[in-house]
Amino acid sequence: MKGAVQQEPAYVIHRRPWRETALLVDLFTLNHGRMSLVARGANSAKSPLKAQLQPFQPLMVDWTGKSDLKTLVQLEVRSAPLLSQTRALYSGLYINEVLQRILPVADPHPTLFASYIESLQALAALAAKTDVEPILRHFERAFAGALGYDFAWDEATDTGLPVVAGGYYGYDPVQGIVSASATGVRLQQIPGEALLALADGDFTGELPRRTAKRIMRVLVDYLLQGKPLHSRNLFSHSVSSSGRTP
Repeated sequence: MKGAVQQEPAYVIHRRPWRETALLVDLFTLNHGRMSLVARGANSAKSPLKAQLQPFQPLMVDWTGKSDLKTLVQLEVRSAPLLSQTRALYSGLYINEVLQRILPVADPHPTLFASYIESLQALAALAAKTDVEPILRHFERAFAGALGYDFAWDEATDTGLPVVAGGYYGYDPVQGIVSASATGVRLQQIPGEALLALADGDFTGELPRRTAKRIMRVLVDYLLQGKPLHSRNLFSHSVSSSGRTP
């Protein structure tokens, strides 16, 4: 990861002031994963970089540096649809915060990068009364797979037996779906019919939707290792038009 990098596809997932007039920018990039860059002068009133280094804006970035903290050399802004709805914006901020707080530095995940773009496109196209949760659950599932925490919805890992309707199961981030008799799991009393629906790709029915949310929250909290997610506070103050908060 030493030397110069040119024309790297990237998105800003977090930024903050750095020293006098610079910004410290966390990027999610195609070939290098999560990277931290110093954008010198970007926090000054006359710099165009402050307006360009925005979340959800596709960029082509050049940087240089031998340490983990790189220096931005230049960037190009590419066009993309806007996250105009409040639900879409808050959901995008949640996805960005998950990446910024959990994804290891300089660990490339091209497939997750593609899933990230798909999620932003889906959020930008969100209709007024469309449920946002399936978009979030699909991204969380892709994120889990990228970090090695993927699992089958329809199989109990401790027994190797398929999930059956009418049965109840547990979930543990390390083990995945487990039988009801498994001990020490973080989430219990998961209906088998909900897991089977999720295995068939149904993230919209009331029972599978609630089940997927419970499971993915346990996984994300486990990966956060006690760190808070500030974007969740946004949802607590903004109920979607469907009466649900992601």
